[in-house]
Amino acid sequence: MDRSAAEIIRIVSALTARDRNLVSGAWGGGAVSEPSSLERALTDAAAVFERSGMAHALIGGLAVAVHTRLPSAAIDVNFAVLSSVDRELVIAHFLAAGFTLRGRFEHSVNLLHASGDPVQVAFDPFFDAAIERAESHPFAGRTVRIVRREDLIALKQRAAADPRRRRSKALRDQLDIEMLRGDVPDPDEGW
Repeated sequence: MDRSAAEIIRIVSALTARDRNLVSGAWGGGAVSEPSSLERALTDAAAVFERSGMAHALIGGLAVAVHTRLPSAAIDVNFAVLSSVDRELVIAHFLAAGFTLRGRFEHSVNLLHASGDPVQVAFDPFFDAAIERAESHPFAGRTVRIVRREDLIALKQRAAADPRRRRSKALRDQLDIEMLRGDVPDPDEGW
């Protein structure tokens, strides 16, 4: 079955809520109340970009899920903006939309959506061409720009090769690369 980007993102959101509930229960915490919070974080972030007119594209786990049609839980929503965009302006737009600033890093800022879902915005000249080539997908009454498969592979290869990257993240990047290249499990193949 060929699912749309919107369907894949909704499934990822539900899987993420499920996994958070399981982890929270294992640690003695309460349940996550809304299974669509990741979806809302994505939609609200896309709205910030639309209102501000900033060129952007979805990258990371959600983009991998859309391209591979293999939904899996995601920790956060990852966007990239053109490196020429003023970082402080991006932060101001997100703060005005109700997001909370959680951290500033060399190539990114980390924000928190009102739902508690993390949203990361990356600023890196290496991403600029991929952002320009990103494709538009309808989602929840909005248009979400998502980097193309071949660009996502290049971004993941670069991340995996970074010697400063935590080993577990580099391995996840390698897994994503292989899945993006077509090594996606058949539902009937078993373990």
